[in-house]
Amino acid sequence: MASVTFEQVTKRFDDFVAVNNLNLEIEDGEFLVFVGPSGCGKTTSLRLLAGLESITAGQICIGDRPVNHLSPKDRDIAMVFQSYALYPHMSVYENMAFSLQLQGIKKGEIRKRVQGAAAQLGIEKLLHRKPKELSGGQRQRVAVGRAIVRKPAVFLMDEPLSNLDAKLRVQARKEISKLHQDLNTTFVYVTHDQVEAMTMGDRIAVMKDGILQQVDSPSNLYNHPSNMFVAGFIGSPAMNFFEVEQAISNGKPSLKLAENLISIPDYLPQFMVDGGVTFKDRPLTLGIRPEDIYHPQYLPADIVTIAIKATVNLLEMMGNELIVYLETANQIEFVARFDPRATVKQGEALNVLWDVNRLYLFDREMETVLM
Repeated sequence: MASVTFEQVTKRFDDFVAVNNLNLEIEDGEFLVFVGPSGCGKTTSLRLLAGLESITAGQICIGDRPVNHLSPKDRDIAMVFQSYALYPHMSVYENMAFSLQLQGIKKGEIRKRVQGAAAQLGIEKLLHRKPKELSGGQRQRVAVGRAIVRKPAVFLMDEPLSNLDAKLRVQARKEISKLHQDLNTTFVYVTHDQVEAMTMGDRIAVMKDGILQQVDSPSNLYNHPSNMFVAGFIGSPAMNFFEVEQAISNGKPSLKLAENLISIPDYLPQFMVDGGVTFKDRPLTLGIRPEDIYHPQYLPADIVTIAIKATVNLLEMMGNELIVYLETANQIEFVARFDPRATVKQGEALNVLWDVNRLYLFDREMETVLM
């Protein structure tokens, strides 16, 4: 087992900066997930750690050992690729044993490790088969098993579930999370799927345009995003954003959203009310998550709300929830997640209720969170 440290790591491809000054410490035994949209630098960061790409600037350490100039085979890592990268002419046993043979490990020890990993993954009966005879889920297990037998200090996984169907992805997520608990080894995992990130990671590193935006626990990323990008990326459906203006309601500072006034004196940042940067000096964006918008029939107790009148444009019944797309008379569109028992019809006008204690306020230009 080992920790992983990125120290001011930068990777350039000619004039393109794929990873920009990445500083990140991954603890020994931690499950760290890199997440972000395509081209954000998450896979490049993993490849830099694996030694599959050279670093332009900075340093990567595994444990206390700098590994910049070490080849992949000398870094004590094992990687599971998106394509699984199994040798088609070899059996499952041979695929899992191959790296151990290259290390000169004795046949008895190789057999013990391969059979142990196969039993752990439930693929003992597949050891004689070739990859073409396996399903996608079975190939994924073989690729993971090939990594397990090496007993590396760090496991690296690059979107290993993206080729699986929805049901298998859920099952494989559980299996990989259990595997991490059993092995108690450092896992570094890359995905574009924020559901995978939220359900699997001890911490999540959110990236955009090669820059680390925030690294935190799933709960803190969801409840305390540091900027608009993180707030909009974490959560599905995504957070609703609205341009708002300063207003005064009954002598108190408020936010004006079309014809609606939202009073927020208890949550207004102090610097915005006494001197310095004033409320009206900055363009503001208001955010609220779909799950914090309620149908009047199913409002939880003790929630302070504001009513917003809107028309239902579209409904998506998901079984355990009802996703509702709404639009106000001023053509402001937003999404709500209702209790599935709510009686809602397309074209219906509703006074939906927003939880004012769950509002977010952002500086529109800087995209930083203010509230």
